Amino acid sequence: MPEEDEQHAELLIETPGTRLRNARSVAGLSRSEIATRTKIAERHLISIEEDRYLDLPGKTYAVGFSRAYARAVGLDEAEIAQAVRDLLAASEEPTERVQPTAFEPGDPARVPGSRIAWLAALGAVAAIVVLYFVWHTFLAPAASLPDLTQEKPPQAAIAPADQATPTEPAIPAGDVVFTALEPNVWIKFYDASGEQLMQKQMAQGERYTIPADADGPQVRTGRPDAFEITIGGKKVAPLADQPIIVSDVPVSAKALLARGQAAPAGREDQAAERPAPPPAAVAPPSPRPTTPRPTTPQPTAAAPSPRPTSRPTVAAPSPRPTPRPSAATPSPRPTQTASPSPAASAAPTPEPTAAPAAEEPSTVSE
Repeated sequence: MPEEDEQHAELLIETPGTRLRNARSVAGLSRSEIATRTKIAERHLISIEEDRYLDLPGKTYAVGFSRAYARAVGLDEAEIAQAVRDLLAASEEPTERVQPTAFEPGDPARVPGSRIAWLAALGAVAAIVVLYFVWHTFLAPAASLPDLTQEKPPQAAIAPADQATPTEPAIPAGDVVFTALEPNVWIKFYDASGEQLMQKQMAQGERYTIPADADGPQVRTGRPDAFEITIGGKKVAPLADQPIIVSDVPVSAKALLARGQAAPAGREDQAAERPAPPPAAVAPPSPRPTTPRPTTPQPTAAAPSPRPTSRPTVAAPSPRPTPRPSAATPSPRPTQTASPSPAASAAPTPEPTAAPAAEEPSTVSE
């Protein structure tokens, strides 16, 4: 019993700093090793071992550092912490006894730094701003609602005007399909950037569907009249009604419908495109009057050349007026003057002309 009392008296005499230093020596640890384990600077460890707790940053740190030191050397943390509080209380006046705080950091890593404190303050300010915005945006009092309801009638009056203005046709759902109506008709499809979508000679009845994701599809062909165009199975107006070269013509559903609407109104679009056909239409007639017509008159002009031969045969009765004035003198001389003219003009046929010429004057003379 006396030995236990002596040990208890020694424990009472030993200060917390002395007990921590002795425990470190028994464990064979240096201050640097304790500093590594507890993350406490060696100068603070020296102040604790020498019981100079007022040299530490504060009373809370003094208790927390002592607790961490006791944990590192295997002593009772609560007992060391209470002993440090008692020493701190004894060093002050009784009226200024400090009550133990709820937060006593036992490790400097657990103590919030100044940066964390600033971040926490900024977070609190941001939260206040957000709450203020939410309150005035979504939780505002209903007093402002009448102003909103007063603005609705003008909007209702404007709505009919807006509904009457749209002129764009409703685009039907479906694909744009080109169907060849004649065999071997060439056509080329490409997008707005010039990238080719399809190019070939389509057979009669062959179809091509323009890709739905094509950017500004266009077409080039010399036979726009040989294709039937449908949008979602519904036929639309063709690109042209006669053979003509068309190029860079938009063939999207919207463009085709707009083209079909503009055609009945004034056909301004067709008038703008049809200046090209006249050269193609005038070109074919040009070869017709060139050579055939001059050649055909030449043989016909040469053919009438034998006709003058028949005319002298008709002129054979010409001696009839000559005998009438010479009725008193029936001389055959007029017949001789008339007969040489047909004989000279119609040398190949002398027999028919000579016989009538000799007989007629004889009858007249009687």
